Amino acid sequence: MIVLAMTTWTRSHWLLLAVFSTVITLEYSTPPPYVFGYLYIGAVLLASKKLSQKAVFWVTGTAVGLTLLNLWIPGTESISFVTVVNRIITILALIITAWLSDRLREYETAIIRQKIQITNQNQLTKVREDFISTLTHDLKTPLLGAIETLKAWEAEQFGRITQAQKRVIAIMNRSHQMMIQLVETLMDIYHNDMEGLQLNQQPVDLLEIAEEVMLQLASLAASRQINLYLKQGDSDFRQTYRVYGDTFQLQRVFSNLITNGINHSLKGGKVEVLIHIKSNEYQVEIFDQGQGIDPHELPHLFERFYQGYSNRQAKGTGLGLYLSRQIIAAHGGKIWAEPRSPQGAMFAFSLPRLP
Repeated sequence: MIVLAMTTWTRSHWLLLAVFSTVITLEYSTPPPYVFGYLYIGAVLLASKKLSQKAVFWVTGTAVGLTLLNLWIPGTESISFVTVVNRIITILALIITAWLSDRLREYETAIIRQKIQITNQNQLTKVREDFISTLTHDLKTPLLGAIETLKAWEAEQFGRITQAQKRVIAIMNRSHQMMIQLVETLMDIYHNDMEGLQLNQQPVDLLEIAEEVMLQLASLAASRQINLYLKQGDSDFRQTYRVYGDTFQLQRVFSNLITNGINHSLKGGKVEVLIHIKSNEYQVEIFDQGQGIDPHELPHLFERFYQGYSNRQAKGTGLGLYLSRQIIAAHGGKIWAEPRSPQGAMFAFSLPRLP
């Protein structure tokens, strides 16, 4: 490598010497009105391509000096105004060429640096994806095994169990299911941040989605002694609230927000889900009877991994709310939270109505 570098450097100098020798011969063997200084541009470009920035300045300065010197050497003719102007134009051309060549070198260096950064980022992204996939698999596998063991235990495959043991098994099973959901949520959030949320949209009814999710969460609410209520606007008749959305993703939003309400409501309390029309949107509001929200925390509730100072925030990771924000934003909607008086909070989102 060192020998090759030295060979390239020497060859570049010999080429520069040949260019200068040729131009000097032409310049100084002809009268001053004949300007051959433009040919020094070749030397400037060669230096810019092969040599350092300092060498380019040296080559340019030498070319400018030789071009000016030819006004007086060999000194066989008088110098006219036109000749001086031609020489000045030549000098400006040399200087501009050197400046543009230097800028081009900087741009090329920046492009190379950027390509290296992109390559490194792509490699890092691949490593992250492999790590996340491996981590998800390694975390879920023992959890799934533990759940199957609990199911076998609950089915009394290892002998009879008492009612107290059944309650313990149910609690352990829910805990393992929550851990799996947390791992899947982490994976989904990672993919959403990297690739964007992919939606499978079609006309769906928000009321039907809410009913299905509340049915799924009925056992969780019962274990916490929380009553669930679903209301729709001011009408006593069943209505449809059709939006263009992804059923699975919207189920996750309902599940996250209702579960959030269940977890933060006091025993014997209630969680209400209200769906109603507001202008050209459908608005979904989930009311709980928890400890409320500090107004200073409202702008940060839907940030990833946000942990506030209230007891309410300390109960969760913040991932569910962050994922809900991603999903609603991908549907072109809005999501927010409001404190209630004297206690509790309201989490709400709105989606465009289907025409």
